[in-house]
Amino acid sequence: MSEVIRQRRADLGMSQGALARVAGVDTRQIRRYEAGEQQPLLSVAIAIADALGISVTELAGRAPSGVSLTGDWWASWQTSRDGVEKIATQPVRMRQEGSLVHIAATAHGLSADDGGYLWTGELRLWDNQVLTGWYAANEGTIRSKGTMYLFIKHAHGINMIGRWVGLGYDDQVMTGWATVGKTRENSEQTMTELIAEGGTAL
Repeated sequence: MSEVIRQRRADLGMSQGALARVAGVDTRQIRRYEAGEQQPLLSVAIAIADALGISVTELAGRAPSGVSLTGDWWASWQTSRDGVEKIATQPVRMRQEGSLVHIAATAHGLSADDGGYLWTGELRLWDNQVLTGWYAANEGTIRSKGTMYLFIKHAHGINMIGRWVGLGYDDQVMTGWATVGKTRENSEQTMTELIAEGGTAL
């Protein structure tokens, strides 16, 4: 655990003091944990794992089997508003705990006038290849919610393609392509290819 804390904190560019503040402990405790002098209580371990964006299992040094999706990603969504097709591309953060993946948009992909909003959701990883789950808007009076299906591809790194089906701003059921990649360019390029192959938003 000491090595995981130290390495993950360094990867994030986070100081011991910053980690201590986010996790709600004294900086001296973080030093002790990283030196292997002490192990955190479960409640503290959960706080540290959350602060580092990893699961408690990963914090304990047990890497999840198969694909690891924890981290920052870019997602693109094919949608439409008033009959006009739009592509929303936004950063999302995933936190994997075994086969459960928490996902949340961290910034808008479209302006509010164009139908953009922040959302959170949960996905279940099946056979290290398929993600299925739900999403729901989490700001203001926006009622959009729905389901997601993503297929994980391993061509040049990991990216995902799939579809979303959900309730639109006008209470109509809609669907469109969805792509996820480690970079904005990767996500948008994959979306462009899907649409070129004949995919349209409904």
